[in-house]
Amino acid sequence: MTSLYNLLMLAVDVAAIWLVNRHKGLLVWCGVMALAGVVALGLGGLLGGCIENHFGFLRLLIYGLFLHGTVLLVASAAVWRGRKVRAGVMLAGAVALLLIAADALLIEPYWLEVSHWRIASSKIHHPLRIVVVADLQTDSIGCFERSVLLRALEEKPDLILWAGDYIQATPEEYTSLKRQLHDLLEEIHFTAPRGVFAVQGNVDGLDWEEIFRGSGVRVTSDSRSFDLGDLQLTCLALWQSFTPDLKITDAHPERFHLVLGHVPNFALGEVQADLLVAAHTHGGQVRLPLIGPIITHSLIPNSWAAGLTRLPSGARLLVCRGIGMERDYAPPIRFLCRPELMVIDLVGE
Repeated sequence: MTSLYNLLMLAVDVAAIWLVNRHKGLLVWCGVMALAGVVALGLGGLLGGCIENHFGFLRLLIYGLFLHGTVLLVASAAVWRGRKVRAGVMLAGAVALLLIAADALLIEPYWLEVSHWRIASSKIHHPLRIVVVADLQTDSIGCFERSVLLRALEEKPDLILWAGDYIQATPEEYTSLKRQLHDLLEEIHFTAPRGVFAVQGNVDGLDWEEIFRGSGVRVTSDSRSFDLGDLQLTCLALWQSFTPDLKITDAHPERFHLVLGHVPNFALGEVQADLLVAAHTHGGQVRLPLIGPIITHSLIPNSWAAGLTRLPSGARLLVCRGIGMERDYAPPIRFLCRPELMVIDLVGE
């Protein structure tokens, strides 16, 4: 579909430039460019929109914007080469598109941010450092994945929480990648004094637990609670994290209660906890100025899709932007939404 889309859009480019060259008025140019944009959207919807979760449409739209948009701007500058100001504006627009594409495709996806969050509570009697590794969601175990895990260990965490979505690859590649990730975790000794806990993500296969087999990681496909001294940790099953009317009663209100789930929908329910930690949204993966994330694939408000939110119940919600990206049909981009390794310091008030 990608090749067909680009061939059809190339024909649109040629027709648009022919019209612009024939009628060199600014209003004509605006109309032609607007029409080309509509055709790009229409072809994207026709050829890619049938793919699950509209990722196919978004992938084609990236080609329409960055590839064909640049071609049209450069060609327009050539048509108006006699008008230096107008041609200069067109070239500046083309350069801007190329810079944005370079950032979104080559820079931001691998520009890790280590975010630090300090949560104070009278229920915490001994400081506890937690590292959240979310949405590794890789189709290749390489230098970036290794560097992220080593960076997590450099934070000297007392507790490590894996928030789901570990590998997203074809069935033929999945078994090999699962073994590679398992071997990497053993090689770098990815452990913490108070333990490592992992929940299931929505892209994880039924045998996702094998990634952590023999490593001492406590994997939880079903909901379970763990007594960690000052901290009570509840790990949610995947389906429960999807549930917006989930009810969880805190059996030990004197202890700090942290609930970990992959999808943040559960934060909309009646969850008696001090801190809720989730992932899945990737922070939107693409965020626009003044607008924020375009897509979060969750039911929470867009303003909750990354960072810290104080919930009406008084609890706090932390949503991690994650390490990786959507794979398969999705465009492999991040824009104004860097990958995130989350560090939480629980301290006494």
